[in-house]
Amino acid sequence: MLGPNGAGKTTLLNSISGVARPTAGSITFEGRDITGMRPEQVVRLGITHCPEGRQIFQRLTVEENLVAAHIRRAGRSFEALRAEAFDLFPVLKERRNSVASRMSGGQQQMLAIGRALMAEPKLLMLDEPSLGLAPKIVHQIFRIILDLSRNGISILLVEQNVQLALECGDYAYLLNTGKVKLHGPAQEMAEHSALSEHYLGGVNETVLHV
Repeated sequence: MLGPNGAGKTTLLNSISGVARPTAGSITFEGRDITGMRPEQVVRLGITHCPEGRQIFQRLTVEENLVAAHIRRAGRSFEALRAEAFDLFPVLKERRNSVASRMSGGQQQMLAIGRALMAEPKLLMLDEPSLGLAPKIVHQIFRIILDLSRNGISILLVEQNVQLALECGDYAYLLNTGKVKLHGPAQEMAEHSALSEHYLGGVNETVLHV
């Protein structure tokens, strides 16, 4: 999900996750209307949200953050899910007893994603995961995002780095003023001249499909 600042990208994710209540329209997931559901209900359906700024529990340890995110329901055990998170992010295992506030920005982002995986998501929503991170860490995190996608987790990504987002994504939407202005396969979107026009402020009100 691409778009300039103020396009409505974060509002869209917040509406899906139940943090914000939409004033019009409806939201469906796997054929079920989830409009207006509370966040805890949305999570139990298999949708998890890593918001912009990570919003982990700063005063808790890595281990405690993972425990807090685990949902007790039929499925895989906490130990199995924690082991998977540690496999994806070895630094979390190394720092499992460290307070989150003492970790670097990249490590906190890894913790935020690891915490989201504790709910066994079918859909993982990521809001600006590269924000404020060094390029080396960004590419490391995006490699893991690609691995998650290949392993069957659907990813809805909001990302400021347009080139990286289009390289990693299968399908892209361009949002502006709360409306989808352009959408299509990511590779074709990367070559579409209208994409730069929207980012440069030349907003064309015609919806384009590629």
